[in-house]
Amino acid sequence: MRRRVRTVLLFAALAACHFSSTAAGVAADGAATTEPDAPVTPTARCDGKPAGTGDQTWTITSGGTSRIVYAHVPPNYDPTRPTALVFNFHGFTSDALQEAVLSLMNDKADSEGFIVLYPVGTGAPLSWNAGACCGTATASNVDDIQFVRDILAAASDKLCIDPARVYATGMSNGGFLSHRIGCELADRFAAIAPVAGVLGIDACTPSRPMPVMHFHGTQDSLVPYDGSASLGFPSVASTFAGWAQRDHCTGDPVETYRNGNASCSTYQHCDGGADVTLCTINGGGHTWPGGTPVPSLGLTSTDIHATDAMWTFFAQHHL
Repeated sequence: MRRRVRTVLLFAALAACHFSSTAAGVAADGAATTEPDAPVTPTARCDGKPAGTGDQTWTITSGGTSRIVYAHVPPNYDPTRPTALVFNFHGFTSDALQEAVLSLMNDKADSEGFIVLYPVGTGAPLSWNAGACCGTATASNVDDIQFVRDILAAASDKLCIDPARVYATGMSNGGFLSHRIGCELADRFAAIAPVAGVLGIDACTPSRPMPVMHFHGTQDSLVPYDGSASLGFPSVASTFAGWAQRDHCTGDPVETYRNGNASCSTYQHCDGGADVTLCTINGGGHTWPGGTPVPSLGLTSTDIHATDAMWTFFAQHHL
């Protein structure tokens, strides 16, 4: 508990400094190599959209409750041009502004021209209902999948969103939720990239093959790499293999990235071009690779930048 308190205090200080983050560094190329056929993009709703850019705060009613989403719209956003959208979910005991600082995603959004949404969980401390994890959101069975649907509807009303290029990532509890989104909202999300979170629900039957890029440290003390029977967390290896099985991947995974303590392996032959990648940080802690370091939670690798690598992955996958 003391570790979690120190982490919250550290992030609060960081978030108070700025919401627009520092550059994440050099991109990690080659983490995924299989590209699907050119998609047929659904029609985006773009008439009469305002041209507002920068940081925004939305209040959305979901399940009879008012909830908050922070939006970061890049300066080159064109309200007449369908734009990619990334959901970035914070971890248990963290919050949306801390997630922006941790992941350093705003600068990537500005340079690549995509929109980032940072939704806020429920309870005290804040949490998401992602099955095995975490907090009061799970205990109270909060319908966070419906909340995501409601956010998508609001985003489509407010902004010119490309419905074929909607993606999910998140840290820890937010990573768990990203996996759940891959299972239950495969018709709305083109790909997912969880960080330090495993699959926490028993039944996962996506409506289409789901591209996945998972980042995890071998010395993660909160979501152990080898799983935890007492916490009900599966291992990273079983989560990786499970996605490969659902996506009907054939052959063995091949190494697609190696640099220092970071390496990625990819199932490249899966239905619908839905390659499945696992990036392992040897000695890495419960941290965001290439992001803002949190020393109390272990090593933060600089040998791969998760935000850069996942955007490269996302850009290869459309509905």
